[in-house]
Amino acid sequence: MPTVLDRVQASVADVDLVTIILRDDRQLLEEVLVSTERSHMEFKLDMRVFNVGSDRASTGSSALEVLNQIPSVVVSLEGQVSLRGSAGVQILINGKPSVLASAEGKALGSITADMIERIEVITNPSAKYEAEGSSGIINIVLKKEEKKGLNGSVSVNTGMPDNHSAGLSVSRRTDHFNLFSQLGAGYRSVPMDTRNINHDIPAGTIVRSTGRDYRKEQFYTVILGTDYHIDPRNVVTLSGNFTYEIEDQPSQNNFELLEQTGMVISDWTRREETYATNPKWQYDLQYKKSFADHKEHTLQASAMGNFFGKDQSSEFFNTTLSGSRPDGQQETRTDFGETRYSFHLDYTRPFGEKVRTEAGVQYVLNEVSNDFAVLDLIDGEWVENTSFTNVFQWRQGVLGAYATGSWEGARWGIKGGLRIEHTDLHTRLVQTQERNDRSFANLFPSLHASYKYNDRLSFQVGYSRRIFRPRLWDLNPFFNIRNDFSIRTGNPDLKPQFTDAFEWTGVWITDRWSSNASLYFRHTTDVVERVLSVQDNVSVTKPENIGTDATTGAEVNVKYSPSSWLSVNGDFNYNLFRQRGEFEGNSFDFDAERWFSRMMAKVKMPFDIEAEVSWEYQSGYRNVQQQISPYSLVNVGLRKKMLNGKGVVNLSVRDLFVTRIQESITDQPEFYVYGWSRRGRFVTLGFSYGFGKGEAMVFSGGRRH
Repeated sequence: MPTVLDRVQASVADVDLVTIILRDDRQLLEEVLVSTERSHMEFKLDMRVFNVGSDRASTGSSALEVLNQIPSVVVSLEGQVSLRGSAGVQILINGKPSVLASAEGKALGSITADMIERIEVITNPSAKYEAEGSSGIINIVLKKEEKKGLNGSVSVNTGMPDNHSAGLSVSRRTDHFNLFSQLGAGYRSVPMDTRNINHDIPAGTIVRSTGRDYRKEQFYTVILGTDYHIDPRNVVTLSGNFTYEIEDQPSQNNFELLEQTGMVISDWTRREETYATNPKWQYDLQYKKSFADHKEHTLQASAMGNFFGKDQSSEFFNTTLSGSRPDGQQETRTDFGETRYSFHLDYTRPFGEKVRTEAGVQYVLNEVSNDFAVLDLIDGEWVENTSFTNVFQWRQGVLGAYATGSWEGARWGIKGGLRIEHTDLHTRLVQTQERNDRSFANLFPSLHASYKYNDRLSFQVGYSRRIFRPRLWDLNPFFNIRNDFSIRTGNPDLKPQFTDAFEWTGVWITDRWSSNASLYFRHTTDVVERVLSVQDNVSVTKPENIGTDATTGAEVNVKYSPSSWLSVNGDFNYNLFRQRGEFEGNSFDFDAERWFSRMMAKVKMPFDIEAEVSWEYQSGYRNVQQQISPYSLVNVGLRKKMLNGKGVVNLSVRDLFVTRIQESITDQPEFYVYGWSRRGRFVTLGFSYGFGKGEAMVFSGGRRH
């Protein structure tokens, strides 16, 4: 009986094979260049991912300005980031808290668009993530080139007002090592025009001021790191960054004191000279083990530490122009230091292709000391003003543990989890020995589900519980008195606010259209609001816990590509909030609404030129006391490829018509306060060039033979 091998040999014998000659044409296939533009937005189970590389208008801009181009995200003129109208958002760098993203450091300005690969927006995080951030999480992922060999890019930017920077990114990849580094340096001068009116109604007097503030910065950034691949399943990563800023803040404000009738009683100027140095550093050590049974079966441990310091001195000169107000000088000094340490252990275990479990623990420790003093020049001698001078110390430790489980089939998917966090918080004013020590534990559940109707249409629902712990500047009672008629202060007695968030999202994708629509609801307790009071024409703003807030909202994001040379993006977000609360016998009940819209068009033109135009509008809205006016702005950008795609020239203009104005009105029975500020137009010209195996915004395949 013939075997299987005999039958195969007989069949092969009956086949007439022609001779096929293969030649190696190195000239023809020396390099294959694949030019592709990645989708600006990618939609995943619990997040939206925005790829930054294709944005022309972000050229030469900082991370704050890039964030302001992302749907659902708004950045105020002061640099405050809000997500869907809420400021309780946690910002991460490469998935972890960072001194570069801290509200205290204001260091996001030292991260340029050239350094960012993508930004992940998580509006309803699972229990895997820290519970901090009542409105969600924004994760900024920095570039880390991993092509084999030597790769890199260099970029230079210049602009008006002064906005000059240069950056170098270099990586070297071998079979076991990936070395990566980024160097950046720059100088910026950011002016801001201001107008303020304080009306003390019972006293019948008005203080009116106009001025121009400057924030001049030199910054130097170094990022170094290495991945060591011990073997295919074990990787150790050690990375660190160091940023050094030198600040100069010259400013002048012109004041008038008026009677109720408008008659000027006196007028004077207040000039400021401020100098500060801000060192910031961070290190990160990670170990990741992958198991043989599944590529996503991993164990990861990490330790991170960072520091932010500020050594600042300011001089204020009051010069009377008319009236009886005495001249005077003041000095302030600030010696500030913050350290943060975090330790993580995360384990992921899939069971087949449908089931996945995750578990982990973490500990985060923050320690802050802020030595702040105000001195008045009296009879030729500097005298310490004890009303504003103190040392504020803050220590917060958070121990957390979580577990999640998920199942994902062909159409249905579900993910649930539970997180527990224990918080120890201590604040102390050294001079007065005032203390506030608190300790509390909280549970944070999460639940997400998805349904895929077909390849074009899918739906998701989600729930999570979040916390907003008061941050340093919410608690610290001492601030720099730049304008001694408009003072902000912290509140050491603030309690955390808690939010229960619900969300439904639908995603629809066709050949030319991609869109997602969301409905969401957030219920928040112990809402932190800034309450303003006026006495002797001096306005003081202080955060307080006031009642509850219920926010209902809808959001739509659409991208339409009618042709290969044109694409249009549109974003619309609307929310209605209902707040109920009482403070010091006064009712703060109110209902209000707020909406935001952005349109962006990208056009590909001849000669490898691309253009981008964006328009955004922020509606007016009110909070517990203030009415905030609406604003709109237009940004434009151009990009030209050259040198076979290795070089790119970019031109961007932000706020083309200088219409981004922040205006607020506080009209109360006892006082009236008006505030107005404007940054102005920013023009930036930049050039970037890729060397080695890297190209500017283009992917190149390896050589093929």
